[in-house]
Order: sequence, then structure tokens, then C-alpha cells
Amino acid sequence: MTIVPSRYDVDRDALARQLTGEPRYRVDQVWDGLYRQLASPGELTALPRALRARLDDELPAALSGVAESIDRSGETVKWLFGLAGGAHIETVLMHYRDRTTVCVSTQAGCAMACGFCATGQGGFERHLTTGEIVEQIVRGARRARDDGRRLGNVVFMGMGEPLANYDQVWAAVERAHADLGISARHLTLSTVGLVPGIRRLATEGLPVNLAVSLHAANDALRDDLVPINRRYPLSVLAGACADYLLAKGRRLSFEWALIDGTNDRRSDAHELADLARSLPLAAHVNLIPLNPTPGYPTRGTPRAGVLRFRQWLRDLGVNATVRRNRGTDIDAACGQLAARAGGTVELRPPRAREVTARAR
Repeated sequence: MTIVPSRYDVDRDALARQLTGEPRYRVDQVWDGLYRQLASPGELTALPRALRARLDDELPAALSGVAESIDRSGETVKWLFGLAGGAHIETVLMHYRDRTTVCVSTQAGCAMACGFCATGQGGFERHLTTGEIVEQIVRGARRARDDGRRLGNVVFMGMGEPLANYDQVWAAVERAHADLGISARHLTLSTVGLVPGIRRLATEGLPVNLAVSLHAANDALRDDLVPINRRYPLSVLAGACADYLLAKGRRLSFEWALIDGTNDRRSDAHELADLARSLPLAAHVNLIPLNPTPGYPTRGTPRAGVLRFRQWLRDLGVNATVRRNRGTDIDAACGQLAARAGGTVELRPPRAREVTARAR
């Protein structure tokens, strides 16, 4: 399927070609409008009206708004976006006391087949383009600005496996850093353990953060929970993580979704601690109580068990924190994003402070 380039797919050179015949300063005006003003071409009043109309037509938006959901606290917003070809993705904006973060998708669906993840349960449809990824960041930054906040963090932890779409994702990372002004230290890439991607990431110039969705620290259990482990077992993954740490000197985090009676035992804590401490810089552990999804019957570890597991890790010398779940009531929390492939999307009736509407 051929995807028509959107306004955030073009680079400066392509934009200059688009503006052939216009004064040279128009390139800077348009680029500044897209990335600093977070505006569409039609909103750039410094441009002649005819040029605005032409650019709106020739450089369309990649994302069409389908639904918006706001959680009970009013601090988490989830968008369901439609893409060219009929695919759908979800993007989540989270306001915290001291920061605002947007969680972006990198694929429509996911091929990694982790059974406890709603995205993995739905299968894979296609990779996103750089422009489709960047536009999610821009939408988040614009909404944050409208809310009187500033977008300071981007986590590539939405739908899909970022390192399976490496070229498009890394181009989006560079665009977010260079043109949207987000520090590399506030950009986090997540992976279930694609070792070639981790090794490639270690050679890049920007010191972004790496989060590895681990969930098990022995191969037998991880083969079941995270099937890619059969291709890249823990010894291979640990070697790639160690090399990344040596190359970047940045903290690496292990994400651990706590599943009741599955990976929340004392023995699991010991295995995780051994792995975390074996790295050149001990990994930080983010504990995430498993969020409910329709296709996975096992429940998450109760809060008392989560706190007990965290204490076991701390007693073993591992820095561990419990991630605060955000947006569970609107299916916006970790592992819950499930926009359906093939253009069939079920819009639930409004609940909490949910609002469903055409594009804002």
C-alpha cells in the first residue's frame, strides 16, 4: 500500500522543493509554523492565503480524529486516530504535577504476540511513517499548550514495537529532538528485546533512554510471556543491554508487568535482581501491575503483592519503583491500547469524562 506523504513526512529539502518559485524565506516560515507554532499550514497567517490553501491540500495531516477520551482525573487524554488505508492507532497524553508526557504509537497493531497486551492480541497491520509518528507528538504538544502546560517527555511505548520499525522511528526521534526541541534525555524508546535494534541504537548520536519490557528473568517463563525471547534469549538480550550501557552511559530500565501468581514470586525477584545487577550499570526496574485486557484472563498482582515485590527487589539492592497507572478507566494504561486493525473500531459508550466526537 502506498501512503501519500503528509506534512510531517517531508524534510526541509522536500519542503523547499514543494515551495519552488516562492521566496526562499518561505521554507523557514512554514517549517517554524509546523514545528514551533504547532500550526497547520492554513493557520499560518504570515503566508499568502493562496499558498496556505495549496499547502493544506498538498501536505495533508496524517491523522484523522475519531475519538477522544478523558479519564476521571482529567489528567489523561487518549485519542483514537484514523490513518490512510483504514488503520487506526491510539495516542495518550498524560499530565503530571511536574511534567507532561505523550505516549506515541509506532505501528498499527503489533506482531510481537505478547498475550497479556491488548495490542499484541489484535495482531499487526502496518508500520507507521515518520510523519504519522511525529504528528502524534505535535498533537500532544499542541493539546498540552492549550491546557497551559508544556510537553516535556515523549515515550515510544504505545501500539507496536518501535525497534521493528527502526528507520521511521529513529527519524521521528531526530525530528522531535532537533525541531520540536525535546531533549534526548526526555525521549524513551521501549522494546520487548529486539537485539539488533538495541545494538543499532547504541551507535546513534542521541543519548535517548531505553526501556526493555522484560516481564520474566528466566527463559522458560519469558518464552511464554514474550515470544520474541525464543529468538533472542535472555543471555543474548543481556549482552546487548550491557553494550548499550557501555556505549551510552544512560540508565536502562526493565519494565515488569506483575501478573498474579506468574512472575510476582520471591524466586522471580531473585532472578530479576541477578539480571539487573549483572549489567555495567544496574538497571532500574519499573513495576507495573498488569492492566486488564479482554484477551488475557489472568489478573494483575494485587497492590499488597506489588509492594511486597518492590521491597524484595530493594532488599536485594535493586532500584525499583511502582509505576502509577494512568487512564485505566478509559483503557489508556500500559498494555491496554487496542485500536482494531482493518478499519473496524468499536467506540464504547462514554464513561467517566469520556467524550466521543469527530476531529477537534
